Amino acid sequence: MNNDLLKKMREGGELSRREKLALVLRLSVPAVLSQLSTIIMEYIDASMVGSLGPDASAAIGLVSTTTWLIGGLSGAVGIGFTVGIAHSIGAGDNRQARKNVRSGLVTVLVFSVVMMLLVAVIHRALPRWMGGEAEILRDASAYFLIFGLMLPLLQINYTGAGMLECSGNMKVPGLINMIMCGLDVVFNFFCIYPSRYLTFFGKRFYMPGLGLGVKGAALGTLMAEACGATAILLAVLVFSEKLHMRKGERGGLGKKKWLDTVRVSLPAMGGSLVMGFAYVMATRIVAPLGKIAISANSFAITAESLCYMPGYGISRAATTLVGQTRGAGRIKLEKSFHNLTVMVGIMAMTGASVLMYIFAPEMIGIMTPDPDIRTLGTAVLRIVAFAEPFFGAAIVSEGVFRGMGRTMTPGVLNMISMWLIRLPASVWAARVGGLEAVWLVMSAELAFRGILFSAVLHNAGRKLSC
Repeated sequence: MNNDLLKKMREGGELSRREKLALVLRLSVPAVLSQLSTIIMEYIDASMVGSLGPDASAAIGLVSTTTWLIGGLSGAVGIGFTVGIAHSIGAGDNRQARKNVRSGLVTVLVFSVVMMLLVAVIHRALPRWMGGEAEILRDASAYFLIFGLMLPLLQINYTGAGMLECSGNMKVPGLINMIMCGLDVVFNFFCIYPSRYLTFFGKRFYMPGLGLGVKGAALGTLMAEACGATAILLAVLVFSEKLHMRKGERGGLGKKKWLDTVRVSLPAMGGSLVMGFAYVMATRIVAPLGKIAISANSFAITAESLCYMPGYGISRAATTLVGQTRGAGRIKLEKSFHNLTVMVGIMAMTGASVLMYIFAPEMIGIMTPDPDIRTLGTAVLRIVAFAEPFFGAAIVSEGVFRGMGRTMTPGVLNMISMWLIRLPASVWAARVGGLEAVWLVMSAELAFRGILFSAVLHNAGRKLSC
C-alpha cells in the first residue's frame, strides 16, 4: 500500500486527507520502531554499565556528547545525497538516484576515515578537556578511541539507511537496526562482564566473558555496527528495487552536480557541528557538579530520548514525503505534508511526555541502582516532560526543511536557540541551582525552539503558496 500511495503521489494523483495521514503513519511507524529498538539498546547498555558503579557510568557520560557531535556530523555529511535521491525518485529519474548512491557512499566513507584519525589523535586529551575526575579518565579515553574505530561502520549505517528511507523503503532499514540493536546487547553481555557462573531456572552454568567493563561496552557496539553495515550495503546495492546497481551503469555524479549536492550537506554539517559543540559545552557545564550529577544527567538524557523517539521517526518520514513531492513538482501537496507531519509529531510527543512524567522513577531506576542518581535523574526528567511537545514541533520541522533541501535553516535556528539562550543561562543556573536548574533552563529553551521552528516553517509554507 505504501508503494501504491507513493506512486500515486509522484504521478500527480489526488490524495485524500485519509490517504495522506495513512502515508505519514505508515512511513513513520517503521522509523519509530527502529528508534525504539535503539533506545531499548541504549537502556540495556546503560544498565549493564551502571551495574559496574558510578565511575563507569560517569566515564561514558563524560564523552557521550562528543560522540553525539561526531555522530551528528557523520549523519549530516550524507544528507545532500539522500535528499537528492528523494528528489530524483520524485521526478521519476531512478538512474540519477543511483548516481547519488555511488557518489554518496564514496564521499561519506572518505569523511569517516578522516574523522577516525582525528579521534585517534585526541582520545587521550578529550576527557581532561571535559573536566573529568582522575579516576574516570582512563576508561573515558578508551571508550572514545573504540568509538572512533567504528566511525566508517556508523557512516555506512547512517547514510545507507537514509538512502533506503528516501527511496520510500522505511521497513528494511528499521528491521536491520532492530536486529543490530539485539546483537549489540548480546555482544555487550559477553564483552562487559567477566567469565562467571549463572543460575537459570535452578540450574547453574558457566558463562564466558571478556570482563572489559567500559571498553567492552564500546567493543560490543562496534561488532554490532559491523553486522549492520554489511546488511545495509547489501540492502542498498543488491536488493533495493530502485537503488540496486545495474550492469552497465557506472560512474557517479559529475563534478558540478557533486559540488551542488555537497553544498546541501554543508549547512547540515555546520548545524550539526554547532549543536554538537553546544551539547559538549552543556556537559562541560555539568561536569564540575560531580559524578552523581554527570551520571544522572547522562541517564536522564537516555531516558528522555525514549520520549522524543516518535518525533525523530516522523521527521524521517517527513523528509521522504516532502522530498519526493518537491521532486515531483507538487507544491500544494508538499505544503499539506508540512502541516500534517508536524501536527502528528506534536500529538505523538505529547502522549509520550505524559508517560515519561508518570514513569520517570522506573525509567531511571532501570539504569542504575544508586539511590542518589535515581532521585536526581527522576527530578530532571519530570522537569523536561513539559517541553517535549514543543521539541516535537522542532524535530519534525527540521525533517521538513531537509526534504525541501533547506538544510541551512534548521542549523541557524538551532544555533540561535542553543548558543544565545540555553548555554549562557545554563552557566548561571549550574552555579545557583545545580542540575535541576540546568534542566529547567533546557526546558524553557526547547519550548522557545519549537515555537521558533513552527513560525519559520509557517512562513516558508506561505511563500510556497505565492
